[in-house]
Order: sequence, then structure tokens, then C-alpha cells
Amino acid sequence: MNDAASAALPSSAQRVSDLLAQIGHDKPVVMLPATGRTSAEAAAGLGCSVAEIAKSIIFRRLSDDAPVLVIASGGNRVDEAKVTALVGALGKADARFVRESTGYAIGGVCPIGHVVKPVMLIDRDLFNFSSVWAAAGHPHAVFNLTAAQLEKMTGGAVADVRQDPAPAAA
Repeated sequence: MNDAASAALPSSAQRVSDLLAQIGHDKPVVMLPATGRTSAEAAAGLGCSVAEIAKSIIFRRLSDDAPVLVIASGGNRVDEAKVTALVGALGKADARFVRESTGYAIGGVCPIGHVVKPVMLIDRDLFNFSSVWAAAGHPHAVFNLTAAQLEKMTGGAVADVRQDPAPAAA
């Protein structure tokens, strides 16, 4: 990324850009023209499918108040029972908990660079795509990577976290 583009990034996105450079990631942080707070908004701004968005969902583990970050395919709903079976009982994470534990606001939670290292799960469905887009610290900022790169840079466990579709009514 050139200095002019770098200077245009909000501070939280610049922090992510710097972290990505430190680990040798070769893709720049991209600013969306409109918000990418939801997977659908990000996909529309990028011209990709919703499923190619690696959305970050934060929970609070009840036993120790640890942040639990699930990075899921944007097309999937997270099955909290599956996540609970893997990491323990979960509670909701409010905006304050998300900001204090990750350093990012809801809608911009990046998979790396957290204040508190989260327990992390990566949706195995992300491996169905040649590349995916993840939040880069700001609701308008994203970066491109492969699911394998995501796994390597985060150390997250790959798991089935998708809520199975309800059976069709007879």
C-alpha cells in the first residue's frame, strides 16, 4: 500500500494494516464506499457473495469471561450450541465487552490484533472459497485472504459452527 492510501485509513484500520504488514500479508486494507457492518453490506460493496465474507462474532464465555471469537461464513448463522460444546457455556457480548476485549467496535472486529487473546473458532465453510474478506478494524475496512491464511495468522481451530437448516415441513 502506498503512503497516500495508508494515510487515508482510520487509525483502527491503519493498526490492522500495520499488523498485516508485520506478518507479511501481501493484501492491502480496502476501504468500502459504504458501511460493511453486515455481511450483506460488505458483499455488496465488494461485489462478492455473502458467503465469502468472514464475519466476526464475539461471545463471552461464562466460566471465565473470556472472549470467544467465531469467524463464520457470512451466509451462515452460528449455532451457539455447537460453539458451546466446543468451548463452554456462552453469554452475549455487549458493545462495551467487544470493544474492551478486542479493541475494535462491533462491525469492524478484525481476526487479529486483539486486546485480549480470544478463544477462536473458524467456520470450516470458509475453506470452500479461493479467498474471503475479513473486517480490518473499522466498519468500512476489509482485507482479502484465504481461509488457510486466516487459520495460520490466528491459530484458530477450524470447526463446524454453522446452524443446520431447519427440515422442510411435510
